[in-house]
Amino acid sequence: MSFQQHRRHTVTALIGNVPVGSSHPVVVQSMTNTDTADAAGTAGQVAALAKAGSQLVRITVNNDDSAAAVPEIAQRLADMGVDVPIVGDFHYNGHLLLTRYPEAARALAKYRINPGNVGGKRRDEHFRQIVQVAVDNGKPVRIGVNWGSLDQDLLTEMMDANARAAEPISAKDVYIEAMLASALRSAEMAEEAGLPHDRILVSAKVSGVQDLVEVYRRLAARCDYPLHLGLTEAGMGMKGIVASTAGLSILLAEGIGDTIRVSLTPKPDGDRTEEVLVAQQVLQSLELRSFTPQVTACPGCGRTTSTFFQHMAQDIQGYLREQMPVWRERYPGVEELKVAVMGCVVNGPGESKHANIGISLPGTFEDPKAPVYVDGKLHVTLKGDAIVPEFLELLERYVERRYGSQVPAAV
Repeated sequence: MSFQQHRRHTVTALIGNVPVGSSHPVVVQSMTNTDTADAAGTAGQVAALAKAGSQLVRITVNNDDSAAAVPEIAQRLADMGVDVPIVGDFHYNGHLLLTRYPEAARALAKYRINPGNVGGKRRDEHFRQIVQVAVDNGKPVRIGVNWGSLDQDLLTEMMDANARAAEPISAKDVYIEAMLASALRSAEMAEEAGLPHDRILVSAKVSGVQDLVEVYRRLAARCDYPLHLGLTEAGMGMKGIVASTAGLSILLAEGIGDTIRVSLTPKPDGDRTEEVLVAQQVLQSLELRSFTPQVTACPGCGRTTSTFFQHMAQDIQGYLREQMPVWRERYPGVEELKVAVMGCVVNGPGESKHANIGISLPGTFEDPKAPVYVDGKLHVTLKGDAIVPEFLELLERYVERRYGSQVPAAV
């Protein structure tokens, strides 16, 4: 039984045309880092994220200029043929912006509210204002609690109560309980204000892996709302990728989580779509979803002192990614293709047999030949300087025959 069949949440929220929750596949989402008031630049980044595979894209709506730009962003995306749902991220003044700019409220597919900073001492009143706009426009709401912007009044109240308790719990436990209380009380308030149960999503994001796991385990046990997972500030590069993968994998393997984001800090002028690709790989590695053909490649050792197999693995991985926009339309199911590029005789033939199509390259001092296996059987042995183009030709023919006709291929 797959992880997907163990999913705990029975409620489905519809965000634009994307169902989230229940037995639906885990949804990948991302967020722009452009100035939302720059409608052209923001629409361009939204389109790039959507092309990379982000099924929802969140944009910052933090002032009048950004709110006024939302309808133009939506129109630009429509003109490009991009139909990804756009989520508005609101802090502090969402109640004002959503009421001042009704066209923006209508253009957004979902509103994200942080109950910790929704509006000072009139927090509940401002929260209800946003909920009323959501009700009037038929929009879902994500109630997104963050470790770094928790409702301080609620936290103080719970800390004081804990100090008076006969058996007080740790300060960290109080913090976690305050996050859960903030999220679930806000969800209850939203329903009381008229927001349907199936238009509510919840998140409680922190920046540490162990804390993330603990928070979401408790949250999943206490509600059936669809849950959005992710470290709130994962970090840059390897640290961000590894931390996000560690936290998300534990929870997803336990059936917790309905939509995910990998919040990577990009390098200066870096590619924002990296976070989408990482999120997809997490899901594909857990066999929850398939997005692109997977290449199994050995790490190399003293038996593979040549770097040829490394270059070949890189070339094949790049070729597959380049082909996917066309293949996805032409060959349904090709995203489940498994390719092996191995570097020596020890595991090469075995791994190649396990893949749909695989090649076992000669290691150091081995015979200069490369057997190719198709669906577990030796198909041909390649030799000479044209191994890479010859293998890519075999790969192309395999994809066309297997996924073009939807019957087992014979290369």
